[in-house]
Amino acid sequence: MENNTRNIPIEKFKFAHRNDLLHDSKFETKPVSYFQGAFKRFSKNKGAVVGGVVIAVLVLFAILAPFFTPFRPAYYDMVYAYVYPKLDVFAENDIPFWDGCKTKSTNKIGYLKDVALAAETGREVIKNNEVEISEDGSVYTYRYDTYYGVGFGKYKTISLQEFQDIQEYQLRTGRQVLYPVVKFSERPTMEKNKYDANIYYEVKNKKKSTLEPKLDDEGNIIPNYWRYEDGKASSTIPEYNSLRIEGEDGIQEDGKTYYYAYGRKVDGGVEVRAEYYEYYTYQHTEVKKDGIAEPSFIFGTTQTGKDIFACLAYGARFSFVFATIVALANFIVGVIWGSISGYCGGKIDLCMERFAEILGSVPSMIVITLLKYHMGATSQTLVLFIAFFATGWIGMAGRTRMQFYRFKNQEYVLAARTLGARDSRIMFKHILPNGLGTIVTSVALVIPSMIYSETSLSYLGIINLEAGDTTSVGTLIAAGQQSIMADAAYVALFPCLFLILLMLSFNLFGNGLRDAFNPSLRGTED
Repeated sequence: MENNTRNIPIEKFKFAHRNDLLHDSKFETKPVSYFQGAFKRFSKNKGAVVGGVVIAVLVLFAILAPFFTPFRPAYYDMVYAYVYPKLDVFAENDIPFWDGCKTKSTNKIGYLKDVALAAETGREVIKNNEVEISEDGSVYTYRYDTYYGVGFGKYKTISLQEFQDIQEYQLRTGRQVLYPVVKFSERPTMEKNKYDANIYYEVKNKKKSTLEPKLDDEGNIIPNYWRYEDGKASSTIPEYNSLRIEGEDGIQEDGKTYYYAYGRKVDGGVEVRAEYYEYYTYQHTEVKKDGIAEPSFIFGTTQTGKDIFACLAYGARFSFVFATIVALANFIVGVIWGSISGYCGGKIDLCMERFAEILGSVPSMIVITLLKYHMGATSQTLVLFIAFFATGWIGMAGRTRMQFYRFKNQEYVLAARTLGARDSRIMFKHILPNGLGTIVTSVALVIPSMIYSETSLSYLGIINLEAGDTTSVGTLIAAGQQSIMADAAYVALFPCLFLILLMLSFNLFGNGLRDAFNPSLRGTED
């Protein structure tokens, strides 16, 4: 296009005044630093924010949960194996969820046994006494309290002093622990039933393996308590006052007075029938005084009676701490190694790369096996740390090396070198911050990777972390695999849910960090 400025009429031109001159205006916004911009970009990623919140919740659970439970991973109680999760708020408000109950289907004999236990102890073994009976009358279905349903277990032998201490405890608190015993000669014949303390009633046939309770004309259980005549208690323990068993003040028959026997003298002490729920409370509040008031397990128990909530909390704490330490160690060594290799290049890079490749080609399983063989007497945690650290830094070194090769010939690096900047300044002031996005993302993903590897090894039994107050999420998942056949899938539910949330949230969080620290996106946060 031709220049027509010469054809512009002169009347179109005007003199410019000083006030009409335009100058560059001062920026009204404050400068945004690299990390401030990264935080703004991260905040716009909703998935990453949700992932960060979930991670924060899991970390808080691992830190705080152990302080809110009196149980420890070393705790176990075989009597309370496979009891269902229980929250007191649901149990107290009669909400049929998370109340320690399970749906039980059994025959008439099994139902009568639960009825007999509820009748003697006054416990609500059958929730709300609501029962569904099949049309043919062969199947009884109801919600069964796994805590009260334990009942008495086996006959227990205690010392005479403990017997007297329990009696004093009962009179002081109003909570009954001991109940009348059954005379040895009146017990069922078979060995497995002879010492079953839940069988306090008369049965139709004492020689059978499955014992059917005998009922009176009104359909009630008939107790078979050992009664002794007043003044003739040679092998029984009569010095006892019951709290709720009728006839404690004496039973008059044929002009004679009879009392119930609450213990049988045996070698080593007194054989008694102790309701385990109350005996458990007595042991922990009066004897051990360990802060446990009553049996109540938020996440239920395993096949060995371990509290899942405590094991998961301590296992999560161990996993987070262990993975963070390993990731930090790998980050420091990997960044230093990769920086030197990528910046120097040439023969130095060649030698360092070949060494890393040789070390990385050794399978981690072989490393762990050799370490266990030569360090069997040392801590399993130390073996695991050395195994993960031995080759864990190689991936970090490779990513750092790649970033240094990417940025070391950029114009701003050449300008810094021209101005006389030292190599260390160029490496860690100019090159490393530009590759920080990829490196930080890899660190964020290393932590769940370490947790997953540690969980897998403990799940397979290759590493055993069950020592004192140390445990692993993988050990709980392994226990949960065995519990599925025992109709206790909740044992695996909670640790698996923890692991799933951990892996998903860390992946979302890592992706958000990658985008936030990407230098090519700087200035796009508005």
